Amino acid sequence: METSEREELASLLTVLPPVDFCCVYGSTLHPNNQDKSKMVDYILGVSDPMQWHSQNLKMNSDHYASWMVHLGGARLITQVADKVGVGVHFNPFVSWNDRKLKYGVVRMNDLVQDILDWNRFYLSGRLQKPVHLLVDNLDIQDVNSVNKRAAVSAALLLLPSKFTEEDLYAKICSLSYMGDLRMLFAEDTNKVNKIVKGQFDLFQSMYKPLLEECETKNLLRFSSAETNLVQDSSLSSSRSLVSSLPASVRSQMRKLLGEKKILSETGRVSREVCIGSREEAAKCMEKVMKRRVMVSSARQAVSGFLAAGAINATVYLSQKMRKAWNSRS
Repeated sequence: METSEREELASLLTVLPPVDFCCVYGSTLHPNNQDKSKMVDYILGVSDPMQWHSQNLKMNSDHYASWMVHLGGARLITQVADKVGVGVHFNPFVSWNDRKLKYGVVRMNDLVQDILDWNRFYLSGRLQKPVHLLVDNLDIQDVNSVNKRAAVSAALLLLPSKFTEEDLYAKICSLSYMGDLRMLFAEDTNKVNKIVKGQFDLFQSMYKPLLEECETKNLLRFSSAETNLVQDSSLSSSRSLVSSLPASVRSQMRKLLGEKKILSETGRVSREVCIGSREEAAKCMEKVMKRRVMVSSARQAVSGFLAAGAINATVYLSQKMRKAWNSRS
């Protein structure tokens, strides 16, 4: 990203309270994107959302629905995000420098927990795709390496023995859309393919080092054939992939498939998922992830309707539905 564009995107932060983390995502990162009318999407990480929203309401009250300011402002925004949604408050249709912006505000502790454990699999799914960092005071980029490794393991478990690099990135990209209710009526059906094709080089720079790690572990190898990746589909390899998934996912898989206790040389007892076959493990993980994404997307949809105001939420949803309808026609 060129310095001028980075400065333009970062200019929003000059009119907001300080943040510990900020990234830009979505079509803004498309190398050939010249459409300045498209909404720019941000994620903002802060230590105390209630305090941050309180400061922001004082600085930029025109960006919020007036009824929310009167009903308690920052406290209500935070409670709706935490109790109804998944800990993120999105403020869409913000005008700045002749552009439309949308930013989501999240507590840093919640962001880190989701990245490491996929407990909500909302922002962790977003950070498995290309983003452009503008602020990273707590080195979330390094923390996110755990999230990306888990995404590779999940994608490999769902892929056949031979596939292309593009197939892999598409599978990684699709993880956060499995079970998403918006995909039924409010999202472009070709969204995953468009994201991967438009940002292939960015995906490659994110994941190529991790693929090389997998190669050293004999989990996959690069081939000169058209399907340029070949993975080991054995049961032992499948168990290794499952063991690399976040603890909360493995816990749910143990409930569905059963568990076995393993005694290490040091005398420590660990619990592993009972895996009868690769297909069984893949179906089970997919079921767990679909359920998790469905719940999170539903909660966030309700939270967005309540917190952003009925008018903003309706306008935003109608734009999504129009794009979805066009993709199906």
